[in-house]
Amino acid sequence: MAYSLLQEEMFKALFEFTTEGILIVDVQGHIVMANPSSENLFGYNKGELIGQPIEVLIPRRFSGGHHAMRDKFNRNPQARSMGIGRDLFGITKNGKEMPVEVSLSPFESDGKKYVIAFIIDISVRKQQELSIQQQKESLEKLALELEKRVKDRTMILEEALQQLEISREELQQSLEKEKELNEMKSRFVSMASHEFRTPLATILSSLTLVGKYTELNNTEKQAHHMSRIKSAVTHMTDLLDDVLSISKLEEGKITILNENFNLVQFSETVMQELQELCKRGQKIKYKHTGRENICLDKKVLRIVYFNFISNAIKFSPENASIEACTVLFEDHLQIQIKDHGIGITEEDKKHLFERFFRGNNVMNIQGTGLGLSIVARYVELLKGEITVESELAKGTTFAIKIPNIKNDE
Repeated sequence: MAYSLLQEEMFKALFEFTTEGILIVDVQGHIVMANPSSENLFGYNKGELIGQPIEVLIPRRFSGGHHAMRDKFNRNPQARSMGIGRDLFGITKNGKEMPVEVSLSPFESDGKKYVIAFIIDISVRKQQELSIQQQKESLEKLALELEKRVKDRTMILEEALQQLEISREELQQSLEKEKELNEMKSRFVSMASHEFRTPLATILSSLTLVGKYTELNNTEKQAHHMSRIKSAVTHMTDLLDDVLSISKLEEGKITILNENFNLVQFSETVMQELQELCKRGQKIKYKHTGRENICLDKKVLRIVYFNFISNAIKFSPENASIEACTVLFEDHLQIQIKDHGIGITEEDKKHLFERFFRGNNVMNIQGTGLGLSIVARYVELLKGEITVESELAKGTTFAIKIPNIKNDE
């Protein structure tokens, strides 16, 4: 009897003084006992909760379905925590909601069934969880912002590096171009000093001999040296023309001026002029096919003729023929210059239109190495193209195609 009384006192102390809210509810859902902590928790006075339905402590938005949940629990009562996987809320007497944690334990007394509900206010924990979640979200947001900043800075850095690389390449190109120009200047000075010195020496010596043969009344010798003077002057004129052409082409001062003229008459006139430059026994043969009237820049056509045919004369032996052919199609003009001279090697063909380039087999023949590069630029201005076929010791054929020719009958 004394032990039972002790148990009762211990239970009473536990019920009265525990910090958890404790409610005892019958199977009908009425509160039969409420400890002080539960009354304080929900804001009720002592004994005020006794006889009240448990739903008074549940927010109205949840209380409607609580009856069904209570009936289900009573059919299979067992100790468990409520609200696993979802949040639970209680409501105080003055209508304030609070998050709670609830544990249920069924028991029987005097043949009646009851449920003990242990209730804990978890507002502080929820606030901490919310604070932690907010901090987590802030950190994630900060991490995203930092990642974006890193990406932006990386992109800016990559763009800066790309710009630096472009600048480096441009600088490298400028340096290479400057180097090329310096090399070209050196080659030009060397070439010009040689090319001018030779004809000047020829003119000087021939003039001296012309005076001598005049005194001796030797007209044949006089004519020979006059011819040498004329040839030297022509060579110097060609050299100056080449230099002026390069300057104008580089500065973009060349303007294409097309005009209507008779292609055959113009070509025959130029061929007659070029015939005077021929070696002994050389003959220029000209042939035309198609309509004769054309609209083209005469100056460019004359440069094309003079460069290719003068080269054919220079690199062909005496008594050789040089064949010039023009064909005027509906959409383009085809010019072909063929010689039977020393020819061009396959290796030299690759550099044929480069400035100052001279083939290995023409080093002992007078020339600047500028003519073909100049004529190639002129043909390029006309949107044309040049092809070459050659065989050593058998001759060379140049074909020039100039498109979009406007011609009138």
